Amino acid sequence: MTHFSLIICTYMRPASLLQLLQSIQEQYLYPNEILIIDGSSDDETGILLKANNFKNLQYFKVSEENRGLTKQRNFGIAKIASDSEIVCFLDDDTILEPDYFLEIIKTFQNDANIGGVGGVAINENKWKFQDKKQYYNPKQFYLFEGYFYKEGLRNVARNYLGLASNLGPGKMPLYSHGRTCGFPLTGKIYDVDLLIGMSMAFRKNTFEKIKFSKFFEGYGLYEDADFSLRALQFGKNVINTNAKLSHFHDPAGRPNLYKYGKMVVRNGWYVWRIKNPKPNFKDHFKWNAITVLLTIIRFTNVLTEKKKKAPLSEAIGRTVGWWSLYLNKPRQG
Repeated sequence: MTHFSLIICTYMRPASLLQLLQSIQEQYLYPNEILIIDGSSDDETGILLKANNFKNLQYFKVSEENRGLTKQRNFGIAKIASDSEIVCFLDDDTILEPDYFLEIIKTFQNDANIGGVGGVAINENKWKFQDKKQYYNPKQFYLFEGYFYKEGLRNVARNYLGLASNLGPGKMPLYSHGRTCGFPLTGKIYDVDLLIGMSMAFRKNTFEKIKFSKFFEGYGLYEDADFSLRALQFGKNVINTNAKLSHFHDPAGRPNLYKYGKMVVRNGWYVWRIKNPKPNFKDHFKWNAITVLLTIIRFTNVLTEKKKKAPLSEAIGRTVGWWSLYLNKPRQG
């Protein structure tokens, strides 16, 4: 039997965390240990866990110096049992289908070359079966294994401008900005570059060689992409479309949209250079062109969305983040 650990990093989301833990109780395969790493500034999460008994659960309330997704994940890794073979991560605002862990662990067991496994958020899955009688404009739809995915405005614009990804879902092109549509629920397993932090697992020996990067502090946007890319040197990453969960994006604990927009660009640049440390002129041009295009689209959302402040704040953050790269690029390491 494979021993596996689950690390859940949480921040000010006790109600969401409780729902996740209740779904874990219904699993066909239960974790050998569950480590809750709480960075909350209040005691609500600790109080909730004391009032509810969950098997194999350990609770750690971290100090301010260990607060933030990256630091909390590395803190949790340092606490896992010595006999653990697989380390799983889940966002605290997810809810699992009953066979989630069974599918994750089975994927590792069936292929020794696999180093990382991720699942699929079924409530966000927008793939539909293709109608053989219907024409799908390739500029507006992405077709894959008998399914279609209706592209959003940002991807439609990239398609018409020749800036779309030249790779499948989960793969990062040399100019970054990969496809974010995920995979249809085919029941198959697909090789990817990137796993998503809401649902990812790695062999424990990976963490004996690398940790989550110290570059990603606070909210830690794209720290999962950075780790996934670096983990590829120890085994391939895959998505198992039978490993299903729901992701609800609880707004609690998220940064303001100006900071988020700035992180999208600066952290995105950092991860791009992990994939492609020395981009050629074409890759460099495409990364910048897409970044500017997405910023412009976010500005136009001010005209189309009811809450005007949100897209405006994010667009300004993206703009500041882009210009800041010319003055102070993020340092790799």
